[in-house]
Amino acid sequence: MKKNQLIYLLTLLLAFSSCKKKTLVNVEKPNGLKEVYKNNFLIGVAINANQINEKNEVQNALIKTEFNSITPENIMKSLLIHPKKDTFNFELSDKLVGLAEKNNMHIQGHTLVWHSQLSPFFKEIKDSTEMVNELKNHINTIVGRYKGKIDAWDVVNEALNDDGTLRKTAFLDALGEDYLSLAFDLTKKVDPDAELYYNDYSMTIPAKRAGAIKMIKRIQELGTKIDGIGMQGHWDLNTPSIEEIEKSIVEYAELGIKVAITELDVSVIPMPWDFSGADVNVKFESGDPTMNPYPEKLPDSIQVKLAERYEAIFKLFLKHEDKISRVTFWGVNDGDSWKNDWPINGRTNYPLLFDRNNEKKKAYYSVFNLKSDSKE
Repeated sequence: MKKNQLIYLLTLLLAFSSCKKKTLVNVEKPNGLKEVYKNNFLIGVAINANQINEKNEVQNALIKTEFNSITPENIMKSLLIHPKKDTFNFELSDKLVGLAEKNNMHIQGHTLVWHSQLSPFFKEIKDSTEMVNELKNHINTIVGRYKGKIDAWDVVNEALNDDGTLRKTAFLDALGEDYLSLAFDLTKKVDPDAELYYNDYSMTIPAKRAGAIKMIKRIQELGTKIDGIGMQGHWDLNTPSIEEIEKSIVEYAELGIKVAITELDVSVIPMPWDFSGADVNVKFESGDPTMNPYPEKLPDSIQVKLAERYEAIFKLFLKHEDKISRVTFWGVNDGDSWKNDWPINGRTNYPLLFDRNNEKKKAYYSVFNLKSDSKE
């Protein structure tokens, strides 16, 4: 081979090698949970008033990077958005919609009909005709304002007791059990394209699951649109079992509706006196230090258990990704979580994927790495 030919071949080999290295260097790692799960289901988060107002730049970036769905934690509950018959407060809900539009995010409206954090005037209504009129005004005004902007609604929230019976509320008292169908029907008439969900906690308890299935079948029999069920994931390190979560997902999906995992957080501290559920109105008093075992820091051993629990949960979600539309965490970081002071004031909990400094925990990587080759 002539000298100039050899030089030419060596030049080609060096160029190819350089190109290959550049290609490898330029391959971007998945950036955030929403990206690694983009082909599986939406990854959502509930945000508070400060986060809607974008008060913290670090959290602004975290929300934008990690999530593609947002739910208002409190600001759209009737006590805040519709405190009086003739008064609506849309300032923060308008900002929520603007934030979602800016970041191209799905919005889950939360919630139209709920017995708790309820506007006082609803509690005073006894006449069925008056209740229908006020419920219609409430839904028409709120849903109508955000028609085509809010993608889905938690139409009715927490209407069941843990034994599967209907909870006694102002709506049940005035209208009977079919107030649920009425609420869904009113919402659908205002925005036919929005997805409509029923949302509740303890949806893995067999009796409550049976009651929920009965209730949804009743709504369907009346010809009313219901698109999905929200299973609140207020769980802990051991309960509910993966088997019960799976059974619930499967049985709800068999109704022909979507399943969303909502309000996901995994408590790492004990509940008092075998209490279970997620009723925000339940409070206990306790000076027992065992009820607040980690006031300053979560031990590494518990960090590992939390990561293992989240990994097992998300493995199950991926197994049933064809049934699941969305997984929403109830809070951005541990400091935001309502679990800190519930059901006993002054407790410190660590139920989410980000710590109080917005840093990723072991639990974050256990979820992220299920879908990514990146091993940070």
